[in-house]
Amino acid sequence: MEERELLPNLFRQEYQKIVSVLCYLFGIEHIEIAEDIVSDTFLSATELWGQKGLPENPIAWLYTVAKNKTRNYLKRNSLFGQKITAEIQYNSHLTAEIEIDLSVKNITDSQLAMIFTVCNPAISSESQVALALNLLCGFGIQEIADAFLTNKEVVYKRINRAKQKLKEAHIKIEQPGLEEINNRLDTVLTTLYLLFSEGYYSTAQNTVLRKDLCAEAIRLTYLLTENPTTNKPAVNALMALMCFHASRFEARVNESGETILYEDQDETLWNKELMVKGGYYLGKAATGTQLTKYHLEAGIAYWHTQKEDSHQKWENILQLYNNLLLLEYSPIAALNRTFALAKTNGKWEAILEAEKLNLTDNHFYYSLLGHLYTDFDRAKAIRHFEIAHHLASSAADRATIMKNISRLEGLI
Repeated sequence: MEERELLPNLFRQEYQKIVSVLCYLFGIEHIEIAEDIVSDTFLSATELWGQKGLPENPIAWLYTVAKNKTRNYLKRNSLFGQKITAEIQYNSHLTAEIEIDLSVKNITDSQLAMIFTVCNPAISSESQVALALNLLCGFGIQEIADAFLTNKEVVYKRINRAKQKLKEAHIKIEQPGLEEINNRLDTVLTTLYLLFSEGYYSTAQNTVLRKDLCAEAIRLTYLLTENPTTNKPAVNALMALMCFHASRFEARVNESGETILYEDQDETLWNKELMVKGGYYLGKAATGTQLTKYHLEAGIAYWHTQKEDSHQKWENILQLYNNLLLLEYSPIAALNRTFALAKTNGKWEAILEAEKLNLTDNHFYYSLLGHLYTDFDRAKAIRHFEIAHHLASSAADRATIMKNISRLEGLI
């Protein structure tokens, strides 16, 4: 990796680890102090590495400087230092000098504690995702704004409000106990699911950012699978779902950023290693008695990694959608089900089911109807595609829809 690329990559990888450790140490009310210390550490790296070149072990250098800056801060702010040291002595080890533990185990423990802190019902799901991106993944305000297709001010306010609510609720950053896991795990998984979806289904043109969002969601879910107390069937089901979806990431979008329909995807671009991992986690998810939406969606995603266009495949997908809608109804899931229905029972039956949904503000609804009507009424199919084009928010989606219109009009 080139020197100019190293620091931004280290920032993404290490910033959130050190922030998690310091937040774990200081408490939620002192998040800003932790962030300031870590930001100052990376500022020092930018200045010194530019002058003197890279240290022999950049990560060790960052950890050492972060520790020193933390100790210096505590010495300069004696009142704060006394309060924190007293807390640590009460809760942890009696030490003459405060120890900033940046071992792999403590980093993992700190991040796990932070996941459960951020995913608190005291704050909205949107704020949870934004805060997770910022604190747990090291994304900057502008990057989060790009992911949400909004502006920096909105994201800044969202994150600050979330932090303030956590402080006001006096939320402790601590290892989740069994009761906490049982009460909060659903919220944690929802946040990670939304984080992954923000990358996988994002309409943002920045494909690197989209991949990073998915990678961070997978990384945080992996932390849950590696901890015995949080390694639950639902966690493994979500991990399987993410692996299966991510395995087709490279084939879903062309070089222009336009979406490639499932049937047109180049199977050679699918990541076989991620498919195998997905199968592994799906197997681990099959324990216990609870069936979650993640189990069903992982099953649907698995069948989509089987390229053969067989009746068995689409019948399985249709039945999984049927069970998903019974468990947790969603108009988008119902819309996706009609595609499987078209494959198993024919397009006309799918048209009748799709039109019942009446999702008149959704461009995917009209795009699907456009495809379904192509064999029956070309003019009607074109009208549906034209409405979809009008409703689509991204240039890439509009370009894809225009290709369908041109194909039906015989222009391509």
